[in-house]
Amino acid sequence: MPKPSTFIHTAARDLAQWVGLFEPSHLPVLDATATELDLLRGNEDAVDAHLLADVVASDPLMTLKLLAHVAHLRLGRGGSDTETVTEALVMLGISPFFKAFGPQAPTVEALLVDHPAALAGFQEVLIRSRRAARFAMAFAVHRMDYDAPVIHQAALLHDFAELLLWLRAPTLAFEIKVRQQADPTLRTAAVQREVLHTELDELQHALMLAWRLPALLVQITDEHAAQSNLQLRNVQLAIRLARHSRLGWDNAALPDDLSHIAELLSISPDAAQRLVLEIDAE
Repeated sequence: MPKPSTFIHTAARDLAQWVGLFEPSHLPVLDATATELDLLRGNEDAVDAHLLADVVASDPLMTLKLLAHVAHLRLGRGGSDTETVTEALVMLGISPFFKAFGPQAPTVEALLVDHPAALAGFQEVLIRSRRAARFAMAFAVHRMDYDAPVIHQAALLHDFAELLLWLRAPTLAFEIKVRQQADPTLRTAAVQREVLHTELDELQHALMLAWRLPALLVQITDEHAAQSNLQLRNVQLAIRLARHSRLGWDNAALPDDLSHIAELLSISPDAAQRLVLEIDAE
């Protein structure tokens, strides 16, 4: 895998320039992902799409690499998108996957080995994303949504632009964090625009379009969509719940979150609270 560029210390001038700084094939993956893939590579004949998907789908950046790779292969072909990691692996095949994705080095941890605070920032976003994905999946299953796997994936990838910022531009990520800590009343979007000349939601949406990610996935992660729907609402509420409960269950915003979740799931607020506590305990 080609080595990514060095750290970005100065914000790009606009959204288009930011998009040009990232290439999906150059994304590093987590140490654990690289290790698991190497183990499976050594016993390829025993590997199927579901087993491989369990490894890939727990890593947002590996998920992005796979979906972008498959989208590139399908460029110009007809048919529907491969919307999930499992579908992408079935379409691609096990041997072609290992041929396309050799040993994954350097990993996230290796790239940030000399920047422990940046790694901590990255890991905080990763933990929150995985937690949001669990909530989103549980809500979707409760709603009997056929696209529950895509909703899980959308929640996992919802903050991938923030992961990229900690990975490639930790100085800028720290500046945003410090400004917000100094003045909690500052709007996140406003701080991001001041520091980055764009918002992370806008960057993320632009990257998903540039990398030709599945249309449904793009749709249900678009915070600026003109119209909401139950799937987008499902993801949004899972993200908010993960953010507001990351330090415990006494955040002042949680009662409103639980009320909205209850409405989404057509249950009482008390039942919604019991459900989210059960999910969190799993």
